[in-house]
Formats: sequence, C-alpha cells, structure tokens
Amino acid sequence: MLLEKDYEVHGVVRRSSNFNTQRIEHIYPRLTLHYGDMTDGNGLSAILKKVRPNEVYNLAAQSHVAVSFQTPVYSVDVGGLGTLRLLEAVRELDGNVRYYQASSSEMFGSSPPPQNEQTPFHPRSPYACAKVYSYYQTINYREAYGLFACNGILFNHEGPRRGETFVTRKITRAATRIKLGLQERLALGNLEAKRDWGSAKDYVEAMWLMLQQDKPDDFVVATGEMHTIKEMLEEAFNSLNLKWEDYVVIDERYKRPAEVNELCGDAGKAHRILGWKPKIGFKELIRQMVEHDLKLAEGERLLKGV
Repeated sequence: MLLEKDYEVHGVVRRSSNFNTQRIEHIYPRLTLHYGDMTDGNGLSAILKKVRPNEVYNLAAQSHVAVSFQTPVYSVDVGGLGTLRLLEAVRELDGNVRYYQASSSEMFGSSPPPQNEQTPFHPRSPYACAKVYSYYQTINYREAYGLFACNGILFNHEGPRRGETFVTRKITRAATRIKLGLQERLALGNLEAKRDWGSAKDYVEAMWLMLQQDKPDDFVVATGEMHTIKEMLEEAFNSLNLKWEDYVVIDERYKRPAEVNELCGDAGKAHRILGWKPKIGFKELIRQMVEHDLKLAEGERLLKGV
C-alpha cells in the first residue's frame, strides 16, 4: 500500500556497525534510507527538512517488552522522548505533514478485554509506559498545533519478517529447525498469556488509511480474536506433524516481572470509519510464517551438510 508508484518512500534507520536491513531488502531500490537516531532531535529535524515528507510514520522504539525491563531508561528515551523529538521536527516544517504514531496494545496492560479507544490504560512495562507518553503527546500536538496526527493502537501484528526474539517468530523458527534436526528444544516463559494476533500486512494498510482521512483520529487495530501462546505452539508444531509438548521447556528467565495476561481488541471504530477489516486469520498467519521459516531451515541444513 505504501509503495504505489505515486509514492517516494524514505526511511530512517539507526547507524550500526552491522548491516541490519535484511528485512527490507525486498523493496530496494524504491526506498531511500537516511541515518538517524530518535535520541537526536536536531538530526531528525535535519532529515525532515531535507526530505520534505507528506506523511511521517513513527514506528521507532526499543520494541521488545522484556528487554525494556532490563534497559528502562534507554527504552523510554527512544520510545517516549524520541516521539516528542520527532513531533517537534514535524511541527517545525512548513507544510501540511500528516503524522502516524505507532501506539501499542501493551498500553492497556491489565485492563480487561475487549479493549477499545475508550478503555483506560494500565501499562505494565517501561515499554508500555513510554507508549502511553507518546500517545498523549501525539494528541497534544494535534490539539495544540493543529497537526494532522493519528495514534494507531495496534495489537500484536506478526509475519515472516518478524524479529526472531519475539515469541511468535521464535516459535515458528524453532518448530521448523526441530523438524529438520537442527534444534532439540525451545525454551519459553508464560504459555497461558493470551493475545490478539493479526497480520502485519493487514495492519500496515490500516495505518495508511488513518492518514487518508479528512480528520485525524485515534484507532484500535485488532482482529477481535484471542489465542494463548499454547494455541500458537499447537498450530505451528501440528502443521509439521510434531507434538510441541515433546520439545518445549519452561524457563523462568522468560517471564516478565509484571505480566499482561489478556489483550483482545475491539476494532469497531476502524471498521466503521476506515472501512478496514483484517483479511488474514490466525491459522493462515501461522501457516505463512511456518512455510517461510521452513525454507530458511532447509537452507541452513544445506549449508551445514546435515
């Protein structure tokens, strides 16, 4: 949706000593990358003044909830204050720039499901607290400065390009490696946590639709279905004719200091106003991820000569 011929697409990535752009190589050369950092407000401002964008999508964060407990100050600086720096950079531009803020279902924390735009926030991690801060700063800039700024409160959105440290991809990657004899065990934490999992492909369409409206607003984006991590294990391993119970071990290190037990979104507002509904269901999502990771595992086995 974002790569139609009418779009010139620019992205900002943090400079690193290692190449970390593998997951976006499929859209070269239609994407121009700029080095930037959410802790550097002047640098962000300089990039925006150079590019002169029509739309800005802020997806930047230290996005791993468990890691945010280990690096709380950094996580909040990037995910919270980084948003403020970017909003200031957008505000300083002369032009009608539209801004999208990636908010998170983690902001709801222990508030009971189903969660919608009226549900009180109860964040349960430094990551979630930073997202709540960003959410209200986005609204503040919309109301104080007339900025076309939207919050997308996205529930868990997954796909084959999901990072391998996130539980969904960790499961599909491990299941396929176990199937081909490349791995023996999978260590996980709380298997009873319930989440509303959707496809990243569907959710990016919803993000884009928010910035095409006549008026800015905030929207929950979700499937309305809730599944446990155990259900995800069953779906992934069963598709490979394996029993997950034979390979999964519980490791207390993967449990959070403060757990979020149930997240399930009510996206009725997005249905009504954006005309958006998810196209890819839970089982199809897991199937796509397993198929992708099975190909990776087959390539890995060839390299190892197993």
